[in-house]
Amino acid sequence: MREIFNQELEQVGTDLHRMSLLVIDAIENASTALQTADLQLAENVIRADEQIDEIERSLDEQCISLLARQAPVATDLRVVIAALRMSATIERMGDLARHIALVARGRYPEVAPAPSMREVFTEMGAAATKVAHQVSRLLETRDLELAAGVERDDDTLDALHKHTFTILLDPAVEMTRQQMVDGVLLGRYFERFGDHGVSVARRTSYLVTGDLSNSVAPLPERS
Repeated sequence: MREIFNQELEQVGTDLHRMSLLVIDAIENASTALQTADLQLAENVIRADEQIDEIERSLDEQCISLLARQAPVATDLRVVIAALRMSATIERMGDLARHIALVARGRYPEVAPAPSMREVFTEMGAAATKVAHQVSRLLETRDLELAAGVERDDDTLDALHKHTFTILLDPAVEMTRQQMVDGVLLGRYFERFGDHGVSVARRTSYLVTGDLSNSVAPLPERS
């Protein structure tokens, strides 16, 4: 029975990592579509989100089945509960990438960000993609140094998010109302993407150490 349980836990970990790889593609492609007005790339991101959602549903079923059949305790219980929470968080990261792609698609054939905001969103896209890669490696390694790195890189996204408001509120910068709305929304999407990466990092820290002080207040899963 223990061998079967371990195999099922390993499958949960494999599926989580597979989700994270899809999220890397999603945020990277969404960021590119945003800057290039690539309609096909934006459509690919939007369609691919269905696969991320399907893996999350499968993971939820696997974890609930494990809880019902195996009644895990101690570390095993932490692993299953953490997997449930992280699958929802990673799925949300995919949703945020999809939102970015929807903005890109909605402004086609124009490039969505105003010229004055393209550089900051290029930087946010690169930072978000870095977070996605770190989360994927973290799921494989459970490296606490890497978990700390995710939080540091989220600080970069937070700073860039604040900079978007500096641009938006500058009376010397010209942009349409639609560009202003897009600027606010895109900044929020990228910033929240980083926050959800931090959520995975904190849950991983708790999973490894069992110490709640490494996990502080959890981030909302659905905002």
